[in-house]
Amino acid sequence: MFALSLAAACATVAAAPAETRIPDAAVRAAGQLRDRAMNDDTAYQFVAGLTTEVGPRLAASDNDARARAWVIAKFKALGFDKVYEEPVSYPKWVRRHEAGAIVAPFAQNLVLTALGHSFPTPAGGLTAEVVRFDNLDALKAADPAKVRGKIVYIGFRMQPHKDGHDYGTGSSIRVGGPPLAASKGASGFLLRSAGTDAKDRMAHTGVTGFADARANGIPAAALSNPDADQLERVLAYGKPVTLKLDLDVGFDGDYAGANVIGEVTGRKHPDQIIDIGGHLDSWDPGTGAIDDAAGVAIAAAAAHLITQMPQRPDRTIRVIAFANEEAGLYGGKAYAEKHAAEIARHVLGTESDFGAGPIWRMSASVKPEARAAIAQIAAVLKPIGVDYDDKKPGGGGSDLSQMHAKGMAALTLLQDGTHYFDIHHTPNDTLDKIEPKELAQNVAVYAAWTYMAAQAEGDFGSKPGAFAKDKDEE
Repeated sequence: MFALSLAAACATVAAAPAETRIPDAAVRAAGQLRDRAMNDDTAYQFVAGLTTEVGPRLAASDNDARARAWVIAKFKALGFDKVYEEPVSYPKWVRRHEAGAIVAPFAQNLVLTALGHSFPTPAGGLTAEVVRFDNLDALKAADPAKVRGKIVYIGFRMQPHKDGHDYGTGSSIRVGGPPLAASKGASGFLLRSAGTDAKDRMAHTGVTGFADARANGIPAAALSNPDADQLERVLAYGKPVTLKLDLDVGFDGDYAGANVIGEVTGRKHPDQIIDIGGHLDSWDPGTGAIDDAAGVAIAAAAAHLITQMPQRPDRTIRVIAFANEEAGLYGGKAYAEKHAAEIARHVLGTESDFGAGPIWRMSASVKPEARAAIAQIAAVLKPIGVDYDDKKPGGGGSDLSQMHAKGMAALTLLQDGTHYFDIHHTPNDTLDKIEPKELAQNVAVYAAWTYMAAQAEGDFGSKPGAFAKDKDEE
């Protein structure tokens, strides 16, 4: 009996999954790579070039195609082994003119911006009374008779936080509010901008929940924070308040875009992939520097630095400039659909889409046997200010969350977002908001972890459905 038990125990030990580890030589090389990246300006020059030579990159605009051509040329110049496109289709939405004003009781103009996928106002504009709700739940509970024919206004005020968590509420109002108001018969929708700049008279755009021209859509716009304050002061008089909206915007057919991909081909395992990237599109008021030229630049610069090492990494590093993230993760969804059948080959991934502030926290969704390797990565990142939270999941970022949902192991690398929502989706999203040294710290983080993951002995747990219970904290 003892012999049989001992044999069974030995068999159990022998069958235990092997731990994923990163070789000591790769850890040392990653530290050197990190230190070089801290003084490298490749990412800054990338953002400067893209925002200067192309500028704003509204999905389906003329600059969409110009941006793809620019990135293809840049990826080739950075020494990637393969550069190509994968098609992505989505509705074309255009912005031509936007204006708004209080008509009564105190006539004055308002600073606002149409929201993405907003429907247009009738010719000559829409004039209607305003009805205010404190939040989405209050609107959900409202009698449609109170809403019908009126412009719904919700005034949630975001507060700045390092992790930007108020954006979850702000964006849910922006996305979910217009369709909900439309379902109750509202003629239009307004919200206080989903942004944290309390005093700048700039409105923050962003997408609504209307998917295409077939939706039961209404005009929808965001007020600058000072103008939202003004509207609320007027409403506090207790008199009926009438607004006029004039939005010349709307859907204009479909558009054939693409994700742009650059690869550094793996030396030993070319069919195993480390996914990094950002989204190439931006909203049109600014030049999309922090959202998200910076993200594409961080990933591209990290991969470029790895190409300058004595030999190619063991696994393939794939840099993806995703199409049309802003209006509904179209590029991320197309990428996940195309690569779903090969999910186990996508070893580990994450996307940069939270500006260019310094990365301060890392979390991961990996198999238990890979936690030691993540700890090795964390040790290399710790000297440049990154803490490892082993209790939080890693969601892969915005577009790559779609791959994570299908089973790709993922990191979340969280930047300091204290001031991110001051300028997010506004005319102020321009190159001068990026601090070069902070951008370089991002590149150092991405270069180090990407290289270590590419050199790891063992995998991180990617397989279909592997992380179904995880939830991205972003």
